[in-house]
Amino acid sequence: MEMLAVEAVLADRAYDGDALLAWIVSQGAVPVIPPHPGRTAPRPTDCHLYNERARIECLFGKLAHVRRVFSRFDELARRYLAFVHLAAACILLR
Repeated sequence: MEMLAVEAVLADRAYDGDALLAWIVSQGAVPVIPPHPGRTAPRPTDCHLYNERARIECLFGKLAHVRRVFSRFDELARRYLAFVHLAAACILLR
């Protein structure tokens, strides 16, 4: 299985740790994590890219309302993933 290259990692302030940030950078990705309020030297964050994270979280919230996705009726992972794709497409086409 081929690994996908990740360009950016979007996360909330809870993941603003020096070790995690260093690991993300070492993997060749850009951390898009707003600085924790207690950080002495805040670093810049791409606010426009970070706002995309909210759209993704809203999609997951809407997917949780689909009973078949929420309760995972399908026994095979590929069938479950196919239904998640179908449900996401229906939500996005509304």
